[in-house]
Amino acid sequence: MSSLPLTGTGRTGDPWPVTSDPGPVPPGSLPLEGITVVALEQAVAAPLATRHLADLGARVIKVERVGEGDFARQYDTAVRGGAGSHFVWLNRGKESVALDLKSASGLEAVKTLIAGADVFLQNLAPGAAARLGLAADDLRADHPELIVVDMSGYGDAGPYRDRKAYDMLVQAESGLISVTGTPDEMTKTGVPTSDIAAGMYALTSVLSALFRRMRTGIGARVAVSMFDATVEWMGHPMYMRLYGGRQIARAGLGHAAIVPYDKYPTQDGTILIGVQNDRGWDTLARVVLERPDLAEDERYRTNVDRVSLRAEVDALIAAETKRFTTDELDRRLADAGVPAAEIRDLEGVVAHPQLSERDRWREVGTEVGPVRAVLPPMTFDDVELAMGPVPALGQHTESVLREFGIEI
Repeated sequence: MSSLPLTGTGRTGDPWPVTSDPGPVPPGSLPLEGITVVALEQAVAAPLATRHLADLGARVIKVERVGEGDFARQYDTAVRGGAGSHFVWLNRGKESVALDLKSASGLEAVKTLIAGADVFLQNLAPGAAARLGLAADDLRADHPELIVVDMSGYGDAGPYRDRKAYDMLVQAESGLISVTGTPDEMTKTGVPTSDIAAGMYALTSVLSALFRRMRTGIGARVAVSMFDATVEWMGHPMYMRLYGGRQIARAGLGHAAIVPYDKYPTQDGTILIGVQNDRGWDTLARVVLERPDLAEDERYRTNVDRVSLRAEVDALIAAETKRFTTDELDRRLADAGVPAAEIRDLEGVVAHPQLSERDRWREVGTEVGPVRAVLPPMTFDDVELAMGPVPALGQHTESVLREFGIEI
């Protein structure tokens, strides 16, 4: 077990020195202060949900396997040459307790922790929690106020219940891959979309259940699956198939139902332009490109018309955008209120002025040293959300078990 002095948060600027101190958080001002969460979690989906709970002020006790821990710790060693990028992203602000759930004492310790918690969240393999005696019905029989969130790949019933459910596989089964990519090749998304979707719905379910418990005193059992979460996000393509009778075409950076909506060449690169309505088309043609004839051409007057002539319209726009540099065209589009964006790589995102000018970077402690992290997306006017250190494996085992009266 490690006991490492990990630093807390601090405001950072470029090139990342601590420039000011946010000061202590006023007691009681974090939304979930006083809420305790016990998590039997691994990988991405569940840890994402509980990391947000920790950011919001909840105490999150992460139960990990002795010796190995959450296998996301070993995905890579990219962070400061030692820590895994997934783990650092998903596990700040938690306490790590390493237990052997195959032993009677380890399992009894987990049950004691859960008995003292408000929320128990797990994403073990299907049926594993029940085999350990941690089924929601069993736990809530003794603790009706407990909120139990069971996360899975495909749900707790049905023919796919016991299948492996990694992000790529769920993207495939949910139809996401079928609509992602170019006309010639399908692809998955570049981030674990199915994991993230499930994690966000789990977070929402915990907040909703806590609110209901505040009114009724009764807890809840909530089931969240990666498959259901991703299928929910497929709403537009599914309705096109259900009622339009067709599978939407993969359009790369383009849009299956809007034109112009794609990347277009400039003198020194490319830029994305996304016209959402016919008024935007008029502004793009007249003001930005200085081509009023395109705005007045009946063939391109409505979006339906433009979609039917997609290749022709895209070629016309491309011929005009090549007259400008990327910066010049970006300014013209912004000044005219036409939606547009530059395509940034991750180096460009790290240096993005929208992050630096709004002071969105902080420092978070880890066992390999302080690292930069972006503030949570939920911004409260009266308090900055917690961004505690990322725990070493088993760092809090002794202190937490002693606190809960569990024999070490």
